[in-house]
Amino acid sequence: MTRPVAGYHMLMILSAVDGKFNGKEDKVIREFMEEVPHGSINYDEELAVISTIDEVDYAVHFNNAMNQFYMQSTREDRNRFLDLATRLVVADKEISPKENLFLKELFYAWEEETEE
Repeated sequence: MTRPVAGYHMLMILSAVDGKFNGKEDKVIREFMEEVPHGSINYDEELAVISTIDEVDYAVHFNNAMNQFYMQSTREDRNRFLDLATRLVVADKEISPKENLFLKELFYAWEEETEE
């Protein structure tokens, strides 16, 4: 899984865990997508992969994507992604317990990155 694919998967899972998806979340995801060179990712294929993941397996897939992203990114990339992930979760002005859990997982895994 490439860094952009891993990021896309994490954002899509974050947008799905509360059972709601709105235009503000879509805007954040599209912002991330615009940062990736055009044509390097087939988002339809990636969405098809994500849609086959059972909700109970979101955490495992999210954790795998988080580790893949980490290994292929700089501290600046990770901090930028943390900002996007936070904006995505608060986009609908509500943070569900599941969104909070996944976001905390991301922050705890990359915690030392934000402290430097």
